Amino acid sequence: MAQPAGHSHSHVPAHDGTAIAAPTSPETIALLKGRRSLPLRSLVEPGPGEDEIAAMLALAARVPDHGRLVPWRFILLKGEGRAQAGDRLDALYLRQNPDLPPVKSDMWRTYLMRAPLTVVAVSRPDPTSKVPEFNQVLSAGAACMNLIAAATALGYAAHWLLKWPGRDAEAAALLGVGEGEKVAGFIHIGSPAEQVADRPRPVLTEVVTVWEP
Repeated sequence: MAQPAGHSHSHVPAHDGTAIAAPTSPETIALLKGRRSLPLRSLVEPGPGEDEIAAMLALAARVPDHGRLVPWRFILLKGEGRAQAGDRLDALYLRQNPDLPPVKSDMWRTYLMRAPLTVVAVSRPDPTSKVPEFNQVLSAGAACMNLIAAATALGYAAHWLLKWPGRDAEAAALLGVGEGEKVAGFIHIGSPAEQVADRPRPVLTEVVTVWEP
């Protein structure tokens, strides 16, 4: 990301230009290669404990953050809170959709109860900052991916979704999302109940180019 206004690259570096040995981790590479987004039905108990949740969130917060603005935050939906949040969302959804068939009357409660833990990642860019808003939004997305990687490293599976509760301002407000904030994603986390096959990935030659003058 670009340097904040007023910063300069003209300072004298604290090194002599010689590369130093940096740690490598084949295990991390293997973990990232094997990561899959499991469907919600396959995220089961047990979910992460309090110490594990704290560790995940601490790692999620270690992302590029132009200007050190911390343009994101997290809302945790866990335990009985999932059902209570789901009930409120169902009531709102019914008010917005009065012709909703009875079979869907508890769809959002069911949705939130599937995974043991749902982390609502909230993007909160500072419009008064000189840092471009897009940079701040990208930082929120990076926090989501770091959270997923951390959950995977701790032996859990995760799924990043953004459904109606995150797109509807009134629904998001029920979850504690404030004015000027947007939901970057619902990160559902639980123990994996199955192994899923990898999906087709982009062909690098189709998405990578080398700039030439």
